[in-house]
Amino acid sequence: MRNRKRIILWILAPLLLVIGVVIYTAASIYFYGKKSEDMQTADAAIVLGAAVWNERPSPVFRERIRHAIALYKQGKVKYIIFTGGRGRPNALPESTVARRYALDQGVPVDAILTEEQSRVTEENLVYAKRVAKEHKLQTFLIVSDPLHMKRAVRMARDLGIQAEPSPTTTSRYTGIRSQLTFLSRETFYYIGYCFGDIIR
Repeated sequence: MRNRKRIILWILAPLLLVIGVVIYTAASIYFYGKKSEDMQTADAAIVLGAAVWNERPSPVFRERIRHAIALYKQGKVKYIIFTGGRGRPNALPESTVARRYALDQGVPVDAILTEEQSRVTEENLVYAKRVAKEHKLQTFLIVSDPLHMKRAVRMARDLGIQAEPSPTTTSRYTGIRSQLTFLSRETFYYIGYCFGDIIR
């Protein structure tokens, strides 16, 4: 009987540990997304790319663009760096669509910088860093959805970018189902990213 209990404990202990790590990570991602450096200023806002629909920003991307525009008009940043390449071969780059939207909203052309090569979050940041270096920009606010913020800021800092979070205040992920789906995905990606850091 004692041996059976020990075997059960040996099986359950790792499982409970994994469950605990997942729950802790999910909670940390959720609450980090509530964090915002509203009083902080920076040289530029880096807007992480998202989908484009028929040469217009998707609702998710539009809210990121609007947030960055608000930061610029409030004097929080001097430049906006839009990131994102082509989702499909013949489509416009995400950053080009964002640039057009910002220009229509009255942002001066010389305050907008873009990169058109990235496809995923880490590439968004890598190419944004190159653009920033060309323009001698040193401090940044990372703009994305709240649940994306923890992984994005960690990636940015790992790349040597002096970054602070600036999550959108009007995320399109408002329903419980959509938030849980996004949170589950981000938890998986964040744990995977951290694990990758450990084994590198």
